[in-house]
Amino acid sequence: MSLAIGVLMDPIGAIKVAKDSSFAMLLEAQRRGHSLHYLEQGDLALRNGDPWGRMATLEVRDDPAHWHSLGTPQWRDLRQLDVVLMRKDPPVDAQFIYDTMVLEVARQGGVAVVNDPRSLRDCNEKLFALQFGQCIAPTLVARDAGELRRFAAEHGEVVLKPLDGMGGRGIFRARAGDSNLNSMLETLLGGDAHGEGRQFAIAQKYIPEITAGDKRILVIDGEPVPYALARIPQGNEFRGNLAAGGRGEGVPLSDRDRWIVEQVAPELRRRGLLFVGLDVIGDYLTEINVTSPTCVRELDAQFGLNIAGQLFDVIEQHVFGNRAA
Repeated sequence: MSLAIGVLMDPIGAIKVAKDSSFAMLLEAQRRGHSLHYLEQGDLALRNGDPWGRMATLEVRDDPAHWHSLGTPQWRDLRQLDVVLMRKDPPVDAQFIYDTMVLEVARQGGVAVVNDPRSLRDCNEKLFALQFGQCIAPTLVARDAGELRRFAAEHGEVVLKPLDGMGGRGIFRARAGDSNLNSMLETLLGGDAHGEGRQFAIAQKYIPEITAGDKRILVIDGEPVPYALARIPQGNEFRGNLAAGGRGEGVPLSDRDRWIVEQVAPELRRRGLLFVGLDVIGDYLTEINVTSPTCVRELDAQFGLNIAGQLFDVIEQHVFGNRAA
């Protein structure tokens, strides 16, 4: 049975089709005979409390020169869709939060939203991992510069991050007593590095195993894809993010990787997080990516997988199962 699939994403004309996970999902949905309907962030509205979207019909092709065709956008009730893939990249700012509130109304009206908009609001990608203390390295979240300096002194070497970043942006590596530490804290905290900042930052003990890669483990309805993409830093760079120049190398999951997935899977299922990316360095969970996890295309290409197919098996089971109920 054909489904009407909406996708809310960043401008499709600017994506890199060879690496874009949202595009892999669209190709799979179209292959299954589902209709595609495209929205960007400015295309949502509430009309007297009803969820509306300015949608354009979408066709996709696995062609790096001509990968999409769009129809004329029209305002329609979002409840005419069966599924919405919420694939807007971070930052999770105020406008993103408002988007999830519109999508929450659509979800209440029977639309399957992937991932659940309530969990997109509640599960900050840096902070959510802290709910699983047995899986993480020593971590401090604070906006007090003195506390962050003391944490660096305690652990010798740390990684400092903003709470709303992606792709490795705004991440610093610092040693205790680093002459640049105050400047890093001023940048992250948005205030005086000697006092309390305007915004939180996160500090994690530096994990030397980053040299072997920051592994992205994709989890579909609590079940891991059997291979991870190890994003390996290049040259003098300590960040493994592909956007920061890291090299992606597929690796089978280790026993520790599978144990970490087992620890978090029940909570992912409870929260309606059908498609999630866990970031693991060495033995430690560092982030839980819930907004628009990537690395589908790279793993598919290296191992002959169809990860989007696994995801749509689950989505269709949810939609058709709910209808049968």
